Formats: sequence, C-alpha cells, structure tokens
Amino acid sequence: MDQLVMESGYSKRTLQRYFVSCLCHPPKLSVYPSEKVNLLIDGTYFSRDLCLVLYRDNTVKFTQLYRLTNGEKYEELKEDLENLFSLGVNIESITCDGHRALLKAIRVVCPNITLQRCVIHVQRMCRIWLSSKPKSLAGQELRRIVSKLHLIKTKEELSYWLLGLATWDKTYHEYTHQKTVNPLTGKYWYTHKLLRRSFSVLTALPHLFEYLDNPRIPKSTNGLESFFGNLKNNLVIHRGLSTTNRKNFLKWYLYFKNEKRKKVFLAIKQEE
Repeated sequence: MDQLVMESGYSKRTLQRYFVSCLCHPPKLSVYPSEKVNLLIDGTYFSRDLCLVLYRDNTVKFTQLYRLTNGEKYEELKEDLENLFSLGVNIESITCDGHRALLKAIRVVCPNITLQRCVIHVQRMCRIWLSSKPKSLAGQELRRIVSKLHLIKTKEELSYWLLGLATWDKTYHEYTHQKTVNPLTGKYWYTHKLLRRSFSVLTALPHLFEYLDNPRIPKSTNGLESFFGNLKNNLVIHRGLSTTNRKNFLKWYLYFKNEKRKKVFLAIKQEE
C-alpha cells in the first residue's frame, strides 16, 4: 500500500476506499463463443461453506461459467448445464472426476454428450486403496497395472493394458473372492475388499478412454487443478478477507483471467 501511495500520489485512505468500492462491485463473465467446447468441470473448496465450481473450456482456456456455493449439488449443477446451453455454448465433451451429482445432472441435461472420466482421479483412488506398498503379490501387480493407466495414448496400448488386467483377474480370481466369516453371526465379507474395489473401478467404469477417439478431449482435469492451485496461492496473500469479499475476490480473479485470454484471441485474429 505504501508503494502504491508513492507511485499514484493518492493518500492511503483514498486508495483503500477505491479498492473497497471495486471489490464490492465485481464484473460478470461473458461467454466466449466456440463451435466445439470441451469442458472441464470440477469444484474446489476454500472452506467448509465456500466451494467454487468451474466450467472451463479446455481448448481456449476460458472460463465459460462458474458458481460459488457451499457444495456440489445436483440441482445447481443441472441448472448450470442448462444455462450453458441457453447461452449458446456448443458442448462436445465433458471431462470430470465422476462426482455423483454431476454425473446425474449430465445424464438428465445432455445424455448424448461425450463424457470422459478423469483418468488421473481414477488412478489416484486406486493407489490410495492399494497403498504405496501392497503386502500381497496380487496388490503389487495390480498397482503396477494401475501405474500405467495415464500412459495409454493409443488403442493398441489400451489393448495391451486390458490384456494385462484380464490376465491379472484370471490369475487372482480366487484370491479376490476369498471371504471372512463371523463365527457368531454367520455373516461374511470379502477379505481383500480394497483390492476388489480397485479392480472393480477399473473394469466397471465406462467413459475412461473416450479421449482415444478424439484428441480434443482432455483425459483428466489436471488443467483445472493447476488453475485452482494458482488461484488459492493468490487468495492466501489476502488473508483476513470476509466471506463476502473472498467471493468477490474470486469473481475478479476469474474476470481478469478471462480478459487476459480475450487479448490473446484478438492478437491471434489480427495476425490471421
């Protein structure tokens, strides 16, 4: 603030009034028209009661829509998708982490749009369930198979990967179906439930390799993860903001990021 006072010639109190006034009146985002939008949809939490859900065009790196809420809820996600269509956004694909509310909203609003589940999210969850150092040989081999998931770039590589998964299932089928019985109640459960869960996710999840048919489709939401990381690094500098001002800060941040992208678009068009 002292540096701004010296450079601008305004008093500190005047600058503070100016910043407060600007913060209280954040601008609205405008939709960037695109023929085929490959959306990344994800949410991130800043506190228990503040969640930012972002709808970002992966091709042009432009935020088409956002929502500040307290959680990823079906009714809100459904409304957001409907609003995108009403604004003329032509969605070709949606890449997401598989949140149940979002999947339900997609099935209701746009069931014919290509859905890509985030490969990195699936891989991360399997690694958590299998642990970093599985004790069983079955767990060790399945973890090696899981570690290759994000490396698949062609359908040929996918065929080899699926063959390895099928071979694993054939080898350890009896092991994964072992049951532990409670002698008092007679009830049972699968002994290696986390191992079974990891395998089930890999085999039961549809829409995991849609990106192989269309190179425009991102296979993960890593682009949003990076964006969220930079956003949070900027927000932490301004610790002490009220909840309302934090929300307004996020709105301004998204607006400035979009304006920066617009300048890039205009420069490209002028060169053309």
